[in-house]
Amino acid sequence: MTIVEAIIQGAVQGLTEFLPVSSSGHLTITQHVLGIDMEGGNLFFNVMLHIGTLVAVIAFYHKLIWRLIKAFFSMIGDIFTGKFKWKELSDDKRMVLMVIIGLIPLLLLFIPIPGTDMKLKDLVESFNTDKYFIVVGICLLITSLLLFIGSRCSRSTVPMKHAKNGGEAGRTSMNVLDAITIGITQCFATLPGLSRSGSTLSVGQMRGLNKQTALDYTFILGTPAIIAAALLEGKDALEEGTEQLTANLLPIIIGMVVAAVVGYLAIALFKWLLKTDKMIIFIIYTAVVGLAVVVISIIEMQTGVNLFSGAPLT
Repeated sequence: MTIVEAIIQGAVQGLTEFLPVSSSGHLTITQHVLGIDMEGGNLFFNVMLHIGTLVAVIAFYHKLIWRLIKAFFSMIGDIFTGKFKWKELSDDKRMVLMVIIGLIPLLLLFIPIPGTDMKLKDLVESFNTDKYFIVVGICLLITSLLLFIGSRCSRSTVPMKHAKNGGEAGRTSMNVLDAITIGITQCFATLPGLSRSGSTLSVGQMRGLNKQTALDYTFILGTPAIIAAALLEGKDALEEGTEQLTANLLPIIIGMVVAAVVGYLAIALFKWLLKTDKMIIFIIYTAVVGLAVVVISIIEMQTGVNLFSGAPLT
């Protein structure tokens, strides 16, 4: 892997991790076009890119994250002292509980698939290859549809003249059903091409949440999920590609830094676009890219080779 390739992938990861266009889908598209192998060192590279974007989230939401950490330990103290009362929870303590509840559905990814030695997460990862490139296109089209529905739901709860000016419609307080629904959606968003931020934001809006509340919850909910994924995949990646890791150490560091910087800017951009009601940009973009990927995939399945690199589909 060259430094230029690392910069390109870092920028793609940072930009698409937070914009509702699917980072995993765009990384797969980028690697497909560049003909980059997904195994070994590049698997670890993908993990490090996610850590770069994790740094971006922590930097952007550091005040809120610190408040939630303090609220968590305060709530633990309340539980042990018998002062915990659900109806009297502060907004920060309620957010902590909703994040914990929203993470529980991720355990579904570790359910064994009957008749195989695979878990659901292994099945999802198996789609991240050239052979199943069409899955990326289909999932991008689903992302576009979800964004459209979420946008319509948001508009339907506020007068149109207010919506055009970035009106804040919907609830600002979450409940357990909101957290579970968004958490289950995050599980499905592990598929390449199905945007995590886009799908969870849209489902939050469908549940009647204020769009800024849904977006902030989406980013905070993704933080522990990224950490868990990095820990699980990082160990496997190191075992599979230590030699390639050593050879690609500089590009990996550069790619991670680029992902962090671009990711921070992407969060700020996304919040502004959401506030000013410009989600149509992402609805159209994911639909166009998704359709293009589906067409390219159909051609490749007919020829049996990667249309860009000429390599056989594996």
